[in-house]
Amino acid sequence: MAREDRGRGRRDRDETPEFADRLVAINRVSKTVKGGKRFSFAALVVVGDQKGRVGFGKGKAKEVPEAIRKATEAAKRTMIRVPLREGRTLHHDMAGRHGAGKVVMRTAPQGTGIIAGGPMRAVFEMLGVQDVVSKSIGSQNPYNMIRATIDGLSKEASPRMVAQRRGKKVSDILPKTEAAPAAPVETAEVEA
Repeated sequence: MAREDRGRGRRDRDETPEFADRLVAINRVSKTVKGGKRFSFAALVVVGDQKGRVGFGKGKAKEVPEAIRKATEAAKRTMIRVPLREGRTLHHDMAGRHGAGKVVMRTAPQGTGIIAGGPMRAVFEMLGVQDVVSKSIGSQNPYNMIRATIDGLSKEASPRMVAQRRGKKVSDILPKTEAAPAAPVETAEVEA
C-alpha cells in the first residue's frame, strides 16, 4: 500500500498546473519508406512559472497532442532560473547566440511591454518578464532563436550574485545615486 501512495503523490505533484506552457512551432515531418511516406509531427514548447523559471523542449510523435505532451515533459526537465529586477525586467543588457541565431536583449523602463519576435516573446511571457526590448539577428529558425534566448538569459547575473561572488555587499556593487535636491529650483520665465 505504501508504494501506491508514493506513486500517486508524485503523479499528483506533476499534474498541478504550476507551469504555463506555450506552443511555439509545430512541424509535419515525413519519412520515406518502402511503401510510401510516414508522417509524424514535431512540436516546440516553452514552459515557465512566470516567476523567473523557463525551459523549452521538443517532442515528436505520430499525433499532434502526443508530440506536444512529449515536448512539455522535455521542457520541464530543462528549466533554468533567471533573476528578474523588480520581478518585471532584466538586470542588465545581454546577448545570446546559438549557431547562426543571435539575439540582443535589453532592460526597459516600466510600461514598455514585451517588444520581441514570436519565439522570443513566448520565452519572455513564460519567464514572467513584463518589460523588455529585444532583437533577433541572423537565423529566424524558432529552435535556434529560443536556444539563443535561453543562452543569453542563462548569462544574466543579479547584483546579489555578483556581490556574493566577489565577497562584497550589494550596496558596494550598485552605483551610488546622488542625493536629489530638497526642492526643485524654479526658473523665472523671460518674455521676449
